[in-house]
Amino acid sequence: MSKSEQFASDNYSGICPQAWAAMAEANRSDEPAYGEDIWTQRASDGLRALFDTDCDVYFVFNGTAANSLALASIGQSFHSVICHEMAHIENDECGGPEYASNGAKLLLGHGPDGKLTPASIEQLVTKRSDIHFPKPKALSLTQSTELGTVYTPEELRAIRTVADRHKLSIHMDGARFANAVAALDVHPSEITWKVGVDVLCFSGTKNGLALGEAVVFFNRKLAEDFEWRCKQAGQLASKMRFISAPWCGLLADNVWLDNARHANACAKRLADGLVGLPGIELRHPRQVNGVFVELPELVQTALRAKGWRFYNFIGGCSRLVCSWSTTDAQVDKFLSDLRALVL
Repeated sequence: MSKSEQFASDNYSGICPQAWAAMAEANRSDEPAYGEDIWTQRASDGLRALFDTDCDVYFVFNGTAANSLALASIGQSFHSVICHEMAHIENDECGGPEYASNGAKLLLGHGPDGKLTPASIEQLVTKRSDIHFPKPKALSLTQSTELGTVYTPEELRAIRTVADRHKLSIHMDGARFANAVAALDVHPSEITWKVGVDVLCFSGTKNGLALGEAVVFFNRKLAEDFEWRCKQAGQLASKMRFISAPWCGLLADNVWLDNARHANACAKRLADGLVGLPGIELRHPRQVNGVFVELPELVQTALRAKGWRFYNFIGGCSRLVCSWSTTDAQVDKFLSDLRALVL
């Protein structure tokens, strides 16, 4: 498979040059282990500067660990977490949040285009209050969502109002947080701590890193003993600088944001090219770097026969994802192959 033949995932992409260069720089000298190195300090300080607030920052290997450990830090085994029925923590993390919390239950809410609504949260949190039901303790919001949509600051403030009424903490799964910031054109603080998000799992993997997610606690009380939680879960890297140094490459000169803007722009080019083609219909609004589209089965089969890789997503439609390394030529080649099949 060549680079130009996939829209399966931004996980397929390589390491962006700036992250690669930072890792190479970190490799030039010995450094203390277990996060005591200068690179981890720089990356942590860089994230504090990015969000313009004093927050606690931890680095783990992957998103499932980030989400699971962050949620486990909010409640106990008899608590529950409210999330959208399409959420990654429900559909794609193999019970990781439940495992890390020793059994906290996920309560599934509804809402259009992958987003929880204040009404859906209210319905779940007031459904039962007896001792026989797990007590709601947290909300988990995905930004951007699994369906490629974004929560606006206004929507997040409305959700925070409900959370405050019921004493719920807010966790944000930021697997594509950078893409949401780029799409909304806001300061990162405007969709995190300023609207009441307590902890963000900020992905680097989908934004140009090889691995490594940042768990950012804006509510620092929730971070108590989190380093021990990471150690117990096998998420404390001995050579931590090789996780944190690439973050320095992303954060310098807003590379993280440029990468996200580029991925979003490629997805817009792709979505615009799909509009009006016979038998082709967008399933959800294109807001970030994912395009969700109805493709006839025969067309899917023919595209895959030409070497294109893409997934059929929850609900049956096809998902086409762009990354920092997607090119206009790649988008145009896909559209050309598709047009040849349907026109």
